Amino acid sequence: MSRLDLTHRVLAAAGDALIVGGIGNAGFDLFAAGDRPENFYMMGSMGLAVPIALGLALAQPDRPVVALEGEGSVLMNLGAMATVGRQRPENLTIVIWDNEQWQLTGGQGTATGSSCDLSVVARGCGIESSSLPVDAGAFESDTRRALDSPGPHVIVAKIDANPAATTHHDDPIRVKYRFMDAVGARVD
Repeated sequence: MSRLDLTHRVLAAAGDALIVGGIGNAGFDLFAAGDRPENFYMMGSMGLAVPIALGLALAQPDRPVVALEGEGSVLMNLGAMATVGRQRPENLTIVIWDNEQWQLTGGQGTATGSSCDLSVVARGCGIESSSLPVDAGAFESDTRRALDSPGPHVIVAKIDANPAATTHHDDPIRVKYRFMDAVGARVD
């Protein structure tokens, strides 16, 4: 499956959801699929999209929150999944892009290519709603179900190894304040 195509599908279903795009290709394809104030792009902080999305979900319980994160970042910070399972925010959906490699550093294989199923890990962390869709249609169905029903939810999407469509070269301060305005949390 294509990360960019699936990201378009997430945005089409997301409505006013707050979306945290992980570092690298997860955030780059989020930007390419549709830049909007409700998107927060991670810059240089590997493994932190899930914890930031968790904080947003707890602080904004009436608004859907989605984390788009690569499997390498999730593997780097598996403790975040355990915390999500413990806190159980009903409005949080975590989409894990899994191409079974550390793509931006040269394509070295990750454990998800041989010994680690992140959908099973999510269930082991207490996240009962965890799926591994087999195609783009199933991914779209799982995404809509996740956004329309209490969670938390994890969707692990096995994707191809194509690079992101573009990058986002934006000012992190501008991204922060624009996002804070979208959340309604900006203090002047």
